[in-house]
Amino acid sequence: MPLFSARSLFRLLTIGLLISPITLFSQANLKQQFQNPPAESRPMVRWWWFGIAVEKGELLRELQQMKADGIGGAELAFVYPQVLDDPAKGLRNYPFLSPEMLDCVHYAQQEGRKLGLRIDVTMGSGWPYGGPATTLAEAAGRLRVAEVPIPANSSTITPPALAEGESLVSASIADALPGSTWDAASAQPLPISSTAIAPAGTARVALFFIAGHTGQVVKRAAVGAEGWVLDPFSGQAVENHLKSVGAPLVRAFGDTPPYAVFSDSLEAYGADWTANLPTEFKRRRGYDLLPHLPELVAGGTPSAETVRHDWGKTLTELVDENYLTQINLWAAAHHSRFRSQTYGEPAVSFSSQRLAALAEGESSRWRQFSTLRWATSANHVFGNNVSSGESFTWLHSPVFRATPLDMKAEADIDFISGENLLIFHGWPYSPPQVGEPGWSLYASAVFNDHNPWHPVMPDVDRYIQRIGFLLRQGQPANQVALLLPTDDAWASFSPGKVTVTGAMNSLISPRLMSTILSAGYNIDFIDADAINSVGLGSHSILLLPPTDRIPVATVSKISAWVAAGGKVISLGRAPSVDPEGKTNSQITALSRQLSFVADESGLTEALHQAVTPDLQLTSDQTAIGFIRRKLPAADVYFVANTSNHTIQTKASFGTGHKYGEQWDPDNGRSSAVPTREVDLKLAAYESRVFVFSNVPSHSVADHETGSQIADLSADWQLRFAGTNKTESQATLTDWIADPETRFYSGEVVYTREFNLTNRPSASTYLQVEGGAPLPMPMPAEDRPPLLPNGMPDPRVTLPGPGMQAYYDAPIREAAVVFINGKRAGSLWHPPYRLDVTSYLQSGRNRIEIHVYNTAINAWAAQPPHDYKPLIAKYGDRFQMQDLDKVHPVPSGLLGTVHLVQ
Repeated sequence: MPLFSARSLFRLLTIGLLISPITLFSQANLKQQFQNPPAESRPMVRWWWFGIAVEKGELLRELQQMKADGIGGAELAFVYPQVLDDPAKGLRNYPFLSPEMLDCVHYAQQEGRKLGLRIDVTMGSGWPYGGPATTLAEAAGRLRVAEVPIPANSSTITPPALAEGESLVSASIADALPGSTWDAASAQPLPISSTAIAPAGTARVALFFIAGHTGQVVKRAAVGAEGWVLDPFSGQAVENHLKSVGAPLVRAFGDTPPYAVFSDSLEAYGADWTANLPTEFKRRRGYDLLPHLPELVAGGTPSAETVRHDWGKTLTELVDENYLTQINLWAAAHHSRFRSQTYGEPAVSFSSQRLAALAEGESSRWRQFSTLRWATSANHVFGNNVSSGESFTWLHSPVFRATPLDMKAEADIDFISGENLLIFHGWPYSPPQVGEPGWSLYASAVFNDHNPWHPVMPDVDRYIQRIGFLLRQGQPANQVALLLPTDDAWASFSPGKVTVTGAMNSLISPRLMSTILSAGYNIDFIDADAINSVGLGSHSILLLPPTDRIPVATVSKISAWVAAGGKVISLGRAPSVDPEGKTNSQITALSRQLSFVADESGLTEALHQAVTPDLQLTSDQTAIGFIRRKLPAADVYFVANTSNHTIQTKASFGTGHKYGEQWDPDNGRSSAVPTREVDLKLAAYESRVFVFSNVPSHSVADHETGSQIADLSADWQLRFAGTNKTESQATLTDWIADPETRFYSGEVVYTREFNLTNRPSASTYLQVEGGAPLPMPMPAEDRPPLLPNGMPDPRVTLPGPGMQAYYDAPIREAAVVFINGKRAGSLWHPPYRLDVTSYLQSGRNRIEIHVYNTAINAWAAQPPHDYKPLIAKYGDRFQMQDLDKVHPVPSGLLGTVHLVQ
């Protein structure tokens, strides 16, 4: 009997004919959407309202500008005042949550919705959550230890004085040791109601464990929003905030609730205690914490690590339940979503992120542990397709110094880290009365239209929109899952230091991350709770960093995954005990199922033996990053040169598809490429998209430009648009070389004419050359110095792990090109090349290059702003960053200009 009858064969052929056009159409549709991506993939901005001194006319104008720029929405963020009330200028700070302020919120969201913009709102002012409605009893808590020396033979002690809001939770007496320390192992309970003690022949120390408060107040608060930071472990404190702050803000949105309510990174510094912690600890862990407080504070022993582990896990559970879950449910009940930066202090874990509808990250560090990859990994693991990030925080300080090239350098790192919705940090509201360059946040780039290079913002946003759209297609396909040792992090906690993400900076080394990435793989983080709840998904390799503790249930899940074909590699130290520090036969057996690598020097080989990497390069593995998305009938790779120099290498992609194309992210054009041994040439900070499928490409292979058809480097006419100054430049010259234009910020129009014998028949490009790499300095200090109480000074913010492009560009900083009266495009990143074929004509041609610099040159000419009156009225709420770096920077068209084919 034949395998197929004639009728069934006809049906199969018919189905095949029906399927093939759908496959072809799907790829064509993907390319079409890449060229013209949907509105929902547009980036967003954090829209700072200072004071709150806003007026409706300017709110509408700024929303319209966002729409024109290609911005998809705004997050309303309410921060510190910039100005004293000035009725003559129409400037007034509306108190936070006042009727006037809430009316402006209603107006802004209403007009934003009319424009098709998404509007989110920060559910508070400044950060973290808190304010005047947070009482001292509901403020962030900490455990304080008062040590009282007891001389030999003493029979009484004097308990320490308690500050307002403090209470004594436990006391112990321990043997004194040399060097003003004490022996935790000798500690015995001490009645807290009595001052009498039995005398002893040796010196001792009385330990008083005091439940107090961190004393932290809301950072960068608006007028009327001042107050304590709330206790994130307390359900009552969070509920009170939702009622007193969240409810009025959401009511102001009327019938159209915010798309999302937002919680910034958890920065409740030192918060490690809450009033009901002893009760909750005993209920969850099965023993009394209070007798073990000496161990918890002293640390240094296995039993102390177990107590710290259990304390840390309890804190995580409390913040999960009382902060994250409560806010998420509240947001859903109000027809919104909870967008949360779930990292920092206190003790949230990787899996805590599943409790917020929208997990968000930040950081431009892609070759070490970062909270951006922390969030994108959670979205990959828990099945959320959109992964947002706070982008451009600290970008090229000081304010007004950041450029479009700086934006691209960081955006590409965001993309290869898994982000696909960039939320710019940020857009300062700035009223016309205050002049130029307008208001700005103390430590951030400025992306509103007060920045002279703003005319190219639609092109920058379109680039970001294209990649954001593409990285939402299909499924994430990172090959390596890196198991975060959360139980080890909990065991490392100590009073005042209860941050899982902070611990990961030590537990996950930059060398480990860099080795994996350089080997040709991309990475998702995962933790034991995630493996237990959702498994390892499509990952091919599970990598265990040096780890001590692992839950037995997780071992069972890993063993089953290995039996199904998964690969496990252990680096440095395999898990040996369960979370309680006890040995277990299942954990011991796990070591026989994994490949062990002593250190990072042998890791690349072990990875390659396990699974073929996604992207193999013949050189520059540390500079080129990538991310892959897997579609039903295609593989999509985004590849970026993160370095400040041109790279030429060969790339082999780990796709199983037959045909390939490379897509230009700037214009959407495509050209054919093979799947193996692709000649890859990327200029500094350049990126490319590669799409592989079983559909033959109809695009031709790209070719190098070579022959020059016109040299346009000399004899330009310049017009400074802001002053109407004109001049001729036989040789292109920096604006700041002329004292008359040294402090000029704005637009300069470069004009000249040239002749062509014939209209070009081949693709012709305008090319500006002459850029060069700049030396990269050592990274800045991440955190400001601490106060004597161990808390950060809320007034001081030192430069963070900021990003910038270390490249001396031939165009400073961006340009829009017009040829024969038509806009041909913009130039804002290497290679500074633009296809102008269709704009050229035989005979005389006229070219205009509109060049824009930054606002910092004009700002440098202004006298320093006097903030003393503002500080006298409202206190020292912020300090402008890097003012010593405010000076004119090179500006203009500075390279050689050619037409090439």
